[in-house]
Amino acid sequence: MLNRLQPPPTQPLTQIVLPSPQVSTLPNGARLHLLANDAQPVLRLQVVLPAGKRQEPQPGIAQLTARMLTEGTATRSAREIADMVAFYGASLECESGPDRSTLTLYCLARHLPDLLPLVAEVLAAPSFPETELRQLQTRISQNMRVERQKTSYRASEEFNRHLFGAESAYGRPFDEASFTAFTAAELRAFHAAAYAPAGAELFLSGDVAAAAAAVATQLGQWQPATGAVPAALPTQPPLLPEPAPTGIVSVPVEGSIQASLRVGRRWPAPTEAQTPELLLLVKILGGYFGSRLMKNIREDKGFTYGIHASVVAREQATALVIGTDVNGESAGATRFEIAAELTRLQEEPLADDELETVKNYTLGKLLGETATVFEQADRYRYVVLQGLRPDYYTYLVQRTQAVTAAELQALARTYLSPADMLTVVAGGEVPELVY
Repeated sequence: MLNRLQPPPTQPLTQIVLPSPQVSTLPNGARLHLLANDAQPVLRLQVVLPAGKRQEPQPGIAQLTARMLTEGTATRSAREIADMVAFYGASLECESGPDRSTLTLYCLARHLPDLLPLVAEVLAAPSFPETELRQLQTRISQNMRVERQKTSYRASEEFNRHLFGAESAYGRPFDEASFTAFTAAELRAFHAAAYAPAGAELFLSGDVAAAAAAVATQLGQWQPATGAVPAALPTQPPLLPEPAPTGIVSVPVEGSIQASLRVGRRWPAPTEAQTPELLLLVKILGGYFGSRLMKNIREDKGFTYGIHASVVAREQATALVIGTDVNGESAGATRFEIAAELTRLQEEPLADDELETVKNYTLGKLLGETATVFEQADRYRYVVLQGLRPDYYTYLVQRTQAVTAAELQALARTYLSPADMLTVVAGGEVPELVY
């Protein structure tokens, strides 16, 4: 008889095995990555291009170009594109990020042959109609005005601006005047330069058996846009501020009784050998509900509903970011407690039970985040775009299991000094702090 009081046996996690991708180069230079799993008759096609903020010649043009791809093509209006996607129960959108832009299609596998011509046309022949362009510029500008009234947005904006520099793609703030002045001709020029198939990475995941050949054929014929003079794209990234900025930056937000804090510093890139240990250290600090910061600032002090620490990895710069929203009167005390937790990790070795708990949580969460083929494809895409070792996730598991409290304390002494942190507080009152 089954004894329900006895928990089932468990085995330690030794590796994360991602599907073995099939990688091929198409005639036009694009690379196609296939990750097959026929558990469900669905698939996802992602076309990732070096067309993000880092490549834009003028601030904001990458975001606007990406959003305009589905607003009309040479043969279809925005309404016709939307109606076709809806008819097949699919999803098609394009978003731009700091380093790249990504066109994503979700659909049933059997509908992909009908949708591929649309995807190819959206990529190669967007028309950038003037009416839709003006409407989109107005809509995004209005949304940004609303966002910039929030302390959380202002804190993140100023944190990135100071940490990476106002001229860097990672720190450049939104400029409404230049954003609303872009013309369709400028978008066509950026599209002609940045949306070239030779720089594209195509990730096809899910029930791909019957779809792979069609994708290779259709998107292998995709050619750079014609009819526009390509824009001159930046060839080198702006230098990051040196030395790395520290200290406290106060951002007044009129009428706000809330304060948002962003605390952090530039951080080692994911390609560094000590990345697994550093990720675990950040998890202990503020990366899960039982973290040091949550126990202190939420549970003990009651300053916030939540506080989180994470590593934000971009292709040319990485940052540690601690973020929280508090009552304006608690901003100074919150910053003091964050500094205290950073110091405690430097001075006190972790107890064995806390270290074991965080290891188990980290590995369990990592395993849970690779449960579906799309999640596995996300992990694989991260490895490809960040240039990581092919066995990165197995290496991550092994190093996480092996790390000791002494190693983490040594890393804390190197990377978690309060004096090395940049603090941005939007709203509230911030007293001068002495470390």
